[in-house]
Amino acid sequence: MSEAPPPISAAAAPLGPTRNPLKRLYRWILGWANHRWGTWALAGFAFIDSSVFPIPPLFLQVAMSLERPRRAYWYALVNTVASVLGAILGYVIGMFLFETLGRWVIDSFGYQARFEEVKSHINQNTFIIALVWSFIPFPYKVINIGAGWCGAPLGTLLVASTIGRSARFFALAEICRRWGPEGKDFIERRFNWVLLGVGALVVTVIVLMRTL
Repeated sequence: MSEAPPPISAAAAPLGPTRNPLKRLYRWILGWANHRWGTWALAGFAFIDSSVFPIPPLFLQVAMSLERPRRAYWYALVNTVASVLGAILGYVIGMFLFETLGRWVIDSFGYQARFEEVKSHINQNTFIIALVWSFIPFPYKVINIGAGWCGAPLGTLLVASTIGRSARFFALAEICRRWGPEGKDFIERRFNWVLLGVGALVVTVIVLMRTL
């Protein structure tokens, strides 16, 4: 990715300038949908998010899919493949580089508590833990680094991750394919409400995880 994304076009940002920093970020991400390196950016973000740095590829996938609904499934496939490939790097970091790179990732982004949670469960049932936690809003890299640190079966991790990540990304693709431009227009007009709804969903999932 040698080129930066171009300025947002009028089609990508129909409401003009905004002072909302989150909406500015959303529009910047949407700009990749019109960039010739957009698909590679999606793959790169997914790979890095699975192993080293928190760059959620979900937002770029949604932006690109809303911009081009007919390619929604293709973007979901790219996201899934790159994400699972990144899981291999995360596993290697946990197994061989934890005291250097792995510990930096965990400590730098405040994942200590979640990493301890992964360590205490991942060897008990690798498949279920990886399947569920690769689908819900949970730092995916923590699962991969933790699995490597504990020596959990890599094959099991990858199979479960492929199922969980593909279910997540292809579900998003179907929603975007059905909504298309109407979905993008709704997000623009009700941006704060969309953020509130996503936040409520994340909180609900976290509460359910802790009570089950």
